[in-house]
Amino acid sequence: MKCGLEIHVQLETDSKLFCTCHTNYQDAPANSNICHVCLNQPGAKPYPPNKEALDGAVKIALMLACKISPDMTYFQRKHYDYPDLSSGYQRTSVPIGYEGDLNGIRIREVHLEEDPGQYKPDLGIVDFNRSGIPLIEIVTEPDMKSPEEARTFLKELIRVLEYSGSARGEGTMRADVNISLEGGKRAEIKNINSIKGAYKALKFEMVRQKNLLKRGIEIKQETRAFLESQMITVPMRLKEEAEDYRYIPDPDLPPMLAEEARVEAIREAMPEPSHIKTDRFVEEYGIEKTHAKVLTSELELANAFEEVAKTVDPEFAALWMRDELKRVIYYNKMSFKESEITPAQIIDLLSMLQDKKITTKAGQRIVEKLPKNHVMPHKIAEDLGLIGVVEEDVVMNAVKQAINENPEAVSDYHEGKKNAMNFLIGQVMRITRGKADPGETFKLIEGYLKE
Repeated sequence: MKCGLEIHVQLETDSKLFCTCHTNYQDAPANSNICHVCLNQPGAKPYPPNKEALDGAVKIALMLACKISPDMTYFQRKHYDYPDLSSGYQRTSVPIGYEGDLNGIRIREVHLEEDPGQYKPDLGIVDFNRSGIPLIEIVTEPDMKSPEEARTFLKELIRVLEYSGSARGEGTMRADVNISLEGGKRAEIKNINSIKGAYKALKFEMVRQKNLLKRGIEIKQETRAFLESQMITVPMRLKEEAEDYRYIPDPDLPPMLAEEARVEAIREAMPEPSHIKTDRFVEEYGIEKTHAKVLTSELELANAFEEVAKTVDPEFAALWMRDELKRVIYYNKMSFKESEITPAQIIDLLSMLQDKKITTKAGQRIVEKLPKNHVMPHKIAEDLGLIGVVEEDVVMNAVKQAINENPEAVSDYHEGKKNAMNFLIGQVMRITRGKADPGETFKLIEGYLKE
Protein backbone atom coordinates (compact mmCIF):
# COMPACT_ATOMS: atom_id res chain seq x y z
CA MET A 1 0.00 0.00 0.00
CA LYS A 2 1.11 3.56 -0.76
CA CYS A 3 -0.73 6.46 0.82
CA GLY A 4 -0.35 10.23 0.56
CA LEU A 5 -2.47 12.89 2.23
CA GLU A 6 -3.73 16.37 1.40
CA ILE A 7 -4.78 18.01 4.65
CA HIS A 8 -6.73 21.27 4.82
CA VAL A 9 -7.03 23.13 8.14
CA GLN A 10 -8.41 26.61 8.76
CA LEU A 11 -5.97 29.23 10.01
CA GLU A 12 -6.71 31.16 13.20
CA THR A 13 -7.41 34.71 12.00
CA ASP A 14 -10.06 37.30 12.82
CA SER A 15 -10.81 38.19 9.21
CA LYS A 16 -10.96 36.30 5.93
CA LEU A 17 -8.14 35.90 3.43
CA PHE A 18 -9.18 38.60 0.94
CA CYS A 19 -11.72 40.76 2.82
CA THR A 20 -12.50 42.05 6.31
CA CYS A 21 -15.49 39.76 7.03
CA HIS A 22 -15.20 37.96 10.38
CA THR A 23 -14.31 34.28 10.52
CA ASN A 24 -16.79 33.22 13.25
CA TYR A 25 -18.98 31.51 10.66
CA GLN A 26 -20.23 28.83 13.06
CA ASP A 27 -21.86 31.33 15.42
CA ALA A 28 -23.45 33.55 12.76
CA PRO A 29 -26.81 33.11 10.99
CA ALA A 30 -26.46 31.60 7.51
CA ASN A 31 -25.18 33.99 4.83
CA SER A 32 -24.64 36.90 7.25
CA ASN A 33 -20.79 36.95 7.43
CA ILE A 34 -20.43 37.88 3.77
CA CYS A 35 -19.65 40.83 1.50
CA HIS A 36 -19.35 41.56 -2.21
CA VAL A 37 -15.75 40.22 -2.16
CA CYS A 38 -16.45 36.81 -0.61
CA LEU A 39 -19.45 36.41 -2.89
CA ASN A 40 -17.38 37.50 -5.92
CA GLN A 41 -19.97 39.99 -7.08
CA PRO A 42 -19.40 41.61 -10.51
CA GLY A 43 -16.70 44.27 -10.24
CA ALA A 44 -15.60 43.18 -6.73
CA LYS A 45 -11.84 42.96 -6.23
CA PRO A 46 -10.02 41.06 -3.46
CA TYR A 47 -8.11 43.01 -0.79
CA PRO A 48 -4.38 42.28 -0.37
CA PRO A 49 -3.90 38.87 1.33
CA ASN A 50 -4.34 38.70 5.11
CA LYS A 51 -0.84 39.23 6.62
CA GLU A 52 -1.66 37.13 9.70
CA ALA A 53 -2.63 34.21 7.46
CA LEU A 54 0.58 34.54 5.41
CA ASP A 55 2.74 34.61 8.56
CA GLY A 56 0.83 31.62 9.97
CA ALA A 57 1.44 29.61 6.82
CA VAL A 58 5.17 30.41 6.91
CA LYS A 59 5.34 29.46 10.62
CA ILE A 60 3.65 26.09 10.07
CA ALA A 61 5.86 25.37 7.06
CA LEU A 62 8.95 26.09 9.20
CA MET A 63 7.65 23.86 12.02
CA LEU A 64 7.35 21.07 9.44
CA ALA A 65 11.02 21.59 8.48
CA CYS A 66 10.09 23.01 5.07
CA LYS A 67 12.26 25.23 2.93
CA ILE A 68 10.61 28.59 2.29
CA SER A 69 10.44 29.53 -1.35
CA PRO A 70 12.84 32.39 -2.12
CA ASP A 71 11.00 33.12 -5.38
CA MET A 72 7.94 35.24 -5.99
CA THR A 73 4.80 33.67 -4.52
CA TYR A 74 1.45 34.34 -6.11
CA PHE A 75 -2.15 33.17 -6.03
CA GLN A 76 -3.71 31.17 -8.84
CA ARG A 77 -7.28 30.55 -9.89
CA LYS A 78 -8.21 26.87 -9.70
CA HIS A 79 -11.33 26.44 -11.83
CA TYR A 80 -14.11 24.00 -11.04
CA ASP A 81 -17.86 24.26 -10.98
CA TYR A 82 -19.65 23.56 -7.68
CA PRO A 83 -22.51 25.33 -5.86
CA ASP A 84 -20.33 26.37 -2.89
CA LEU A 85 -17.93 28.30 -5.18
CA SER A 86 -19.70 31.45 -6.30
CA SER A 87 -16.91 32.58 -8.64
CA GLY A 88 -16.36 29.24 -10.40
CA TYR A 89 -12.74 29.22 -9.20
CA GLN A 90 -10.82 28.92 -5.92
CA ARG A 91 -7.83 31.13 -5.15
CA THR A 92 -4.87 28.98 -4.13
CA SER A 93 -1.21 29.94 -3.78
CA VAL A 94 1.80 28.29 -5.31
CA PRO A 95 3.87 26.47 -2.63
CA ILE A 96 5.05 28.67 0.24
CA GLY A 97 7.05 25.83 1.82
CA TYR A 98 8.40 22.64 0.25
CA GLU A 99 10.57 19.55 0.96
CA GLY A 100 9.63 19.27 4.64
CA ASP A 101 9.54 16.29 6.99
CA LEU A 102 7.51 15.09 9.96
CA ASN A 103 8.83 11.96 11.67
CA GLY A 104 10.10 10.47 8.41
CA ILE A 105 7.04 11.36 6.30
CA ARG A 106 8.08 13.79 3.58
CA ILE A 107 6.07 16.99 3.16
CA ARG A 108 5.85 17.83 -0.54
CA GLU A 109 4.45 21.34 -0.11
CA VAL A 110 2.51 23.76 2.07
CA HIS A 111 0.30 26.43 0.51
CA LEU A 112 -2.57 28.80 1.24
CA GLU A 113 -6.05 28.86 -0.26
CA GLU A 114 -9.50 30.25 0.43
CA ASP A 115 -12.21 28.04 1.93
CA PRO A 116 -15.36 27.59 -0.19
CA GLY A 117 -18.87 27.89 1.24
CA GLN A 118 -20.87 25.02 2.73
CA TYR A 119 -23.19 23.20 0.33
CA LYS A 120 -25.90 20.96 1.77
CA PRO A 121 -27.16 18.78 -1.12
CA ASP A 122 -29.92 17.19 0.98
CA LEU A 123 -31.45 20.64 1.60
CA GLY A 124 -30.36 22.27 -1.65
CA ILE A 125 -28.87 25.28 0.13
CA VAL A 126 -25.48 26.99 0.33
CA ASP A 127 -24.16 28.98 3.31
CA PHE A 128 -21.34 31.33 2.22
CA ASN A 129 -20.29 32.38 5.75
CA ARG A 130 -17.24 30.09 5.48
CA SER A 131 -16.32 31.31 2.00
CA GLY A 132 -12.95 33.08 2.01
CA ILE A 133 -11.63 31.83 5.38
CA PRO A 134 -7.88 31.15 5.02
CA LEU A 135 -6.95 27.48 4.71
CA ILE A 136 -3.53 25.92 4.89
CA GLU A 137 -3.06 22.84 2.72
CA ILE A 138 -0.33 20.35 3.60
CA VAL A 139 0.52 17.78 0.92
CA THR A 140 2.62 14.73 1.78
CA GLU A 141 4.52 12.33 -0.42
CA PRO A 142 3.02 8.79 -0.62
CA ASP A 143 5.25 7.55 2.21
CA MET A 144 2.66 5.87 4.43
CA LYS A 145 2.38 2.09 4.07
CA SER A 146 -0.64 1.35 6.27
CA PRO A 147 -3.77 2.96 7.76
CA GLU A 148 -2.02 2.86 11.14
CA GLU A 149 0.92 4.91 9.81
CA ALA A 150 -1.49 7.47 8.35
CA ARG A 151 -3.35 7.74 11.66
CA THR A 152 -0.10 8.24 13.61
CA PHE A 153 1.05 10.90 11.15
CA LEU A 154 -2.24 12.83 11.38
CA LYS A 155 -2.15 12.81 15.20
CA GLU A 156 1.38 14.20 15.17
CA LEU A 157 0.47 16.79 12.52
CA ILE A 158 -2.50 18.05 14.55
CA ARG A 159 -0.17 18.46 17.55
CA VAL A 160 2.21 20.57 15.42
CA LEU A 161 -0.69 22.71 14.19
CA GLU A 162 -1.99 23.23 17.75
CA TYR A 163 1.52 24.17 18.95
CA SER A 164 1.78 26.76 16.20
CA GLY A 165 -1.16 28.74 17.59
CA SER A 166 -1.98 29.69 14.00
CA ALA A 167 -4.39 26.85 13.09
CA ARG A 168 -7.78 25.79 14.36
CA GLY A 169 -6.96 22.09 14.82
CA GLU A 170 -8.77 18.83 14.07
CA GLY A 171 -12.25 20.39 14.34
CA THR A 172 -11.76 22.17 10.99
CA MET A 173 -9.65 19.46 9.33
CA ARG A 174 -10.66 18.11 5.95
CA ALA A 175 -8.43 15.49 4.40
CA ASP A 176 -8.17 13.92 0.95
CA VAL A 177 -6.54 10.51 1.00
CA ASN A 178 -4.72 9.03 -1.99
CA ILE A 179 -4.19 5.26 -1.92
CA SER A 180 -2.88 2.64 -4.32
CA LEU A 181 -1.98 -1.04 -3.96
CA GLU A 182 0.87 -2.96 -5.60
CA GLY A 183 1.88 -0.03 -7.81
CA GLY A 184 -1.59 0.23 -9.35
CA LYS A 185 -3.68 3.30 -10.11
CA ARG A 186 -4.63 5.49 -7.19
CA ALA A 187 -7.99 6.43 -5.78
CA GLU A 188 -8.53 9.76 -4.05
CA ILE A 189 -11.02 9.71 -1.17
CA LYS A 190 -12.69 12.99 -0.22
CA ASN A 191 -15.06 14.18 2.53
CA ILE A 192 -12.92 13.01 5.46
CA ASN A 193 -13.31 15.20 8.53
CA SER A 194 -11.42 13.41 11.31
CA ILE A 195 -8.40 11.25 12.08
CA LYS A 196 -10.71 8.33 12.86
CA GLY A 197 -12.47 8.88 9.52
CA ALA A 198 -9.18 8.82 7.60
CA TYR A 199 -8.20 5.55 9.29
CA LYS A 200 -11.58 3.93 8.58
CA ALA A 201 -11.63 5.14 4.96
CA LEU A 202 -8.16 3.70 4.33
CA LYS A 203 -9.07 0.37 5.93
CA PHE A 204 -12.19 0.06 3.76
CA GLU A 205 -10.48 1.18 0.55
CA MET A 206 -7.54 -1.17 1.10
CA VAL A 207 -9.90 -4.17 1.42
CA ARG A 208 -11.98 -3.01 -1.59
CA GLN A 209 -8.93 -2.71 -3.85
CA LYS A 210 -7.49 -6.03 -2.63
CA ASN A 211 -10.72 -7.82 -3.49
CA LEU A 212 -10.80 -6.27 -6.97
CA LEU A 213 -7.20 -7.31 -7.64
CA LYS A 214 -7.92 -10.88 -6.48
CA ARG A 215 -10.72 -11.06 -9.07
CA GLY A 216 -8.43 -9.72 -11.81
CA ILE A 217 -10.25 -6.38 -12.07
CA GLU A 218 -8.12 -3.32 -12.83
CA ILE A 219 -8.29 -0.44 -10.34
CA LYS A 220 -9.68 2.74 -11.91
CA GLN A 221 -8.06 6.09 -11.21
CA GLU A 222 -11.01 7.89 -9.67
CA THR A 223 -12.25 10.20 -6.95
CA ARG A 224 -14.38 8.56 -4.27
CA ALA A 225 -16.42 9.98 -1.40
CA PHE A 226 -16.21 8.71 2.18
CA LEU A 227 -19.61 8.17 3.81
CA GLU A 228 -18.75 8.41 7.50
CA SER A 229 -22.19 7.20 8.64
CA GLN A 230 -21.62 3.88 6.83
CA MET A 231 -17.78 3.85 6.96
CA ILE A 232 -17.55 3.09 3.21
CA THR A 233 -16.27 4.85 0.07
CA VAL A 234 -18.40 5.32 -3.06
CA PRO A 235 -17.51 6.54 -6.59
CA MET A 236 -17.80 10.30 -7.30
CA ARG A 237 -16.04 10.88 -10.62
CA LEU A 238 -12.94 9.98 -12.62
CA LYS A 239 -9.82 11.49 -11.02
CA GLU A 240 -8.95 14.98 -12.24
CA GLU A 241 -5.44 15.95 -13.29
CA ALA A 242 -3.93 19.39 -12.67
CA GLU A 243 -4.69 20.53 -16.22
CA ASP A 244 -8.41 19.87 -15.64
CA TYR A 245 -8.49 22.82 -13.21
CA ARG A 246 -7.12 25.28 -15.85
CA TYR A 247 -4.82 27.10 -13.38
CA ILE A 248 -3.99 30.72 -14.20
CA PRO A 249 -2.28 33.40 -12.08
CA ASP A 250 -4.90 35.60 -10.42
CA PRO A 251 -4.67 38.99 -12.18
CA ASP A 252 -6.29 40.82 -9.23
CA LEU A 253 -3.59 39.88 -6.69
CA PRO A 254 0.03 41.06 -6.76
CA PRO A 255 2.95 38.62 -6.43
CA MET A 256 4.64 38.43 -3.02
CA LEU A 257 8.14 37.75 -1.73
CA ALA A 258 8.94 36.08 1.60
CA GLU A 259 11.77 38.34 2.75
CA GLU A 260 14.56 36.52 4.56
CA ALA A 261 14.46 38.85 7.57
CA ARG A 262 10.74 38.28 8.01
CA VAL A 263 11.10 34.50 7.72
CA GLU A 264 13.90 34.49 10.30
CA ALA A 265 11.82 36.62 12.68
CA ILE A 266 8.99 34.07 12.43
CA ARG A 267 11.47 31.22 12.96
CA GLU A 268 12.85 32.88 16.10
CA ALA A 269 9.41 33.52 17.58
CA MET A 270 7.78 30.16 16.79
CA PRO A 271 7.50 27.46 19.50
CA GLU A 272 9.60 24.31 19.37
CA PRO A 273 7.57 21.70 17.37
CA SER A 274 6.03 18.93 19.45
CA HIS A 275 7.90 16.03 17.81
CA ILE A 276 11.25 17.76 18.33
CA LYS A 277 10.31 18.64 21.92
CA THR A 278 9.46 14.97 22.57
CA ASP A 279 12.91 13.81 21.46
CA ARG A 280 14.58 16.59 23.48
CA PHE A 281 12.69 15.61 26.66
CA VAL A 282 13.96 12.03 26.29
CA GLU A 283 17.56 13.17 25.82
CA GLU A 284 17.65 16.10 28.24
CA TYR A 285 15.56 14.73 31.13
CA GLY A 286 16.22 11.00 30.72
CA ILE A 287 12.52 10.08 30.70
CA GLU A 288 10.78 7.38 28.66
CA LYS A 289 9.49 8.33 25.21
CA THR A 290 5.94 7.26 26.16
CA HIS A 291 6.08 9.75 29.06
CA ALA A 292 7.52 12.46 26.82
CA LYS A 293 4.77 12.02 24.21
CA VAL A 294 2.06 12.50 26.84
CA LEU A 295 3.80 15.51 28.35
CA THR A 296 4.15 17.17 24.95
CA SER A 297 0.53 16.49 23.95
CA GLU A 298 -0.19 20.12 24.94
CA LEU A 299 2.23 23.03 24.74
CA GLU A 300 1.09 24.37 28.13
CA LEU A 301 1.59 20.95 29.78
CA ALA A 302 5.08 20.64 28.24
CA ASN A 303 6.00 24.12 29.51
CA ALA A 304 4.69 23.25 32.97
CA PHE A 305 6.80 20.07 33.06
CA GLU A 306 9.96 22.00 32.20
CA GLU A 307 9.22 24.45 35.01
CA VAL A 308 8.56 21.61 37.48
CA ALA A 309 11.70 19.72 36.41
CA LYS A 310 13.85 22.66 37.58
CA THR A 311 12.90 21.78 41.18
CA VAL A 312 11.64 18.17 41.21
CA ASP A 313 13.34 15.01 39.93
CA PRO A 314 12.31 14.86 36.22
CA GLU A 315 11.53 11.11 36.21
CA PHE A 316 9.36 11.40 39.31
CA ALA A 317 7.61 14.49 37.91
CA ALA A 318 7.06 12.85 34.51
CA LEU A 319 5.48 9.75 36.10
CA TRP A 320 3.06 11.76 38.23
CA MET A 321 2.16 14.25 35.53
CA ARG A 322 1.65 11.52 32.93
CA ASP A 323 -0.46 9.25 35.15
CA GLU A 324 -2.24 11.16 37.92
CA LEU A 325 -2.40 14.67 36.49
CA LYS A 326 -3.56 13.51 33.04
CA ARG A 327 -6.06 11.12 34.68
CA VAL A 328 -7.73 14.00 36.51
CA ILE A 329 -7.69 16.30 33.48
CA TYR A 330 -9.16 13.57 31.26
CA TYR A 331 -11.85 12.76 33.84
CA ASN A 332 -12.87 16.42 33.97
CA LYS A 333 -12.96 16.59 30.13
CA MET A 334 -10.67 19.59 29.93
CA SER A 335 -7.23 20.50 28.66
CA PHE A 336 -4.34 21.27 31.00
CA LYS A 337 -4.71 24.94 30.10
CA GLU A 338 -8.42 24.87 30.96
CA SER A 339 -7.68 23.18 34.31
CA GLU A 340 -5.79 26.30 35.49
CA ILE A 341 -3.36 24.09 37.43
CA THR A 342 -0.05 25.92 37.87
CA PRO A 343 3.55 24.60 37.95
CA ALA A 344 3.81 25.98 41.50
CA GLN A 345 0.92 23.74 42.62
CA ILE A 346 2.52 20.69 40.99
CA ILE A 347 5.89 21.44 42.61
CA ASP A 348 4.22 21.83 46.02
CA LEU A 349 2.41 18.48 45.67
CA LEU A 350 5.43 16.53 44.38
CA SER A 351 7.71 18.02 47.04
CA MET A 352 5.37 16.74 49.78
CA LEU A 353 5.41 13.29 48.19
CA GLN A 354 9.19 13.21 47.86
CA ASP A 355 9.66 14.41 51.44
CA LYS A 356 7.19 11.71 52.58
CA LYS A 357 4.92 14.27 54.20
CA ILE A 358 1.94 12.62 52.47
CA THR A 359 1.25 9.17 51.05
CA THR A 360 0.70 8.29 47.41
CA LYS A 361 -3.00 7.80 48.18
CA ALA A 362 -3.17 11.25 49.76
CA GLY A 363 -1.41 12.73 46.71
CA GLN A 364 -4.03 11.17 44.43
CA ARG A 365 -6.81 12.71 46.53
CA ILE A 366 -5.14 16.12 46.48
CA VAL A 367 -4.53 16.19 42.71
CA GLU A 368 -8.25 15.53 42.17
CA LYS A 369 -8.97 18.82 43.99
CA LEU A 370 -6.64 20.95 41.84
CA PRO A 371 -8.59 21.74 38.60
CA LYS A 372 -9.84 25.34 38.67
CA ASN A 373 -8.74 25.58 42.31
CA HIS A 374 -6.02 28.10 43.13
CA VAL A 375 -5.39 26.73 46.65
CA MET A 376 -1.92 25.25 47.17
CA PRO A 377 -1.75 21.45 47.73
CA HIS A 378 -0.18 21.72 51.21
CA LYS A 379 -3.20 23.76 52.36
CA ILE A 380 -5.59 21.16 50.84
CA ALA A 381 -3.64 18.42 52.65
CA GLU A 382 -3.94 20.29 55.98
CA ASP A 383 -7.67 20.90 55.53
CA LEU A 384 -8.29 17.21 54.74
CA GLY A 385 -6.02 15.93 57.52
CA LEU A 386 -3.70 14.17 55.06
CA ILE A 387 -0.37 15.45 56.39
CA GLY A 388 1.85 12.76 57.87
CA VAL A 389 2.99 9.27 56.96
CA VAL A 390 2.74 6.68 59.75
CA GLU A 391 5.77 4.62 60.80
CA GLU A 392 6.18 1.00 59.73
CA ASP A 393 5.43 -0.44 63.19
CA VAL A 394 2.13 1.48 63.28
CA VAL A 395 1.26 0.13 59.81
CA MET A 396 2.21 -3.40 60.96
CA ASN A 397 -0.17 -3.14 63.89
CA ALA A 398 -2.89 -2.00 61.49
CA VAL A 399 -2.12 -4.96 59.21
CA LYS A 400 -2.50 -7.42 62.11
CA GLN A 401 -5.76 -5.76 63.16
CA ALA A 402 -7.18 -5.90 59.60
CA ILE A 403 -6.23 -9.58 59.26
CA ASN A 404 -7.66 -10.55 62.66
CA GLU A 405 -10.93 -8.70 61.99
CA ASN A 406 -11.46 -10.19 58.50
CA PRO A 407 -10.86 -13.96 58.50
CA GLU A 408 -13.08 -14.41 55.41
CA ALA A 409 -10.87 -12.08 53.37
CA VAL A 410 -7.79 -13.99 54.56
CA SER A 411 -9.42 -17.27 53.45
CA ASP A 412 -10.27 -15.73 50.06
CA TYR A 413 -6.66 -14.57 49.67
CA HIS A 414 -5.35 -18.11 50.25
CA GLU A 415 -7.85 -19.36 47.64
CA GLY A 416 -6.26 -17.01 45.08
CA LYS A 417 -8.97 -14.35 44.97
CA LYS A 418 -7.21 -11.08 44.04
CA ASN A 419 -9.89 -8.76 45.40
CA ALA A 420 -9.18 -10.02 48.92
CA MET A 421 -5.79 -8.24 48.97
CA ASN A 422 -7.37 -4.97 47.80
CA PHE A 423 -9.97 -5.28 50.55
CA LEU A 424 -7.32 -5.83 53.24
CA ILE A 425 -5.26 -2.87 51.99
CA GLY A 426 -8.42 -0.77 52.16
CA GLN A 427 -8.96 -1.82 55.77
CA VAL A 428 -5.41 -0.83 56.71
CA MET A 429 -5.91 2.54 55.00
CA ARG A 430 -9.12 2.99 57.03
CA ILE A 431 -7.39 2.18 60.29
CA THR A 432 -4.48 4.53 59.56
CA ARG A 433 -6.80 7.23 58.17
CA GLY A 434 -5.17 7.04 54.76
CA LYS A 435 -1.67 7.71 56.06
CA ALA A 436 -0.18 4.32 55.21
CA ASP A 437 1.63 3.87 51.89
CA PRO A 438 -0.38 1.38 49.75
CA GLY A 439 2.74 -0.18 48.19
CA GLU A 440 4.39 -0.79 51.57
CA THR A 441 1.09 -2.01 53.01
CA PHE A 442 0.81 -4.59 50.24
CA LYS A 443 4.28 -5.95 51.06
CA LEU A 444 3.56 -6.11 54.80
CA ILE A 445 0.23 -7.92 54.33
CA GLU A 446 1.74 -10.36 51.85
CA GLY A 447 4.71 -11.09 54.11
CA TYR A 448 2.53 -11.57 57.21
CA LEU A 449 0.10 -13.95 55.45
CA LYS A 450 2.96 -16.09 54.13
CA GLU A 451 4.45 -16.59 57.60
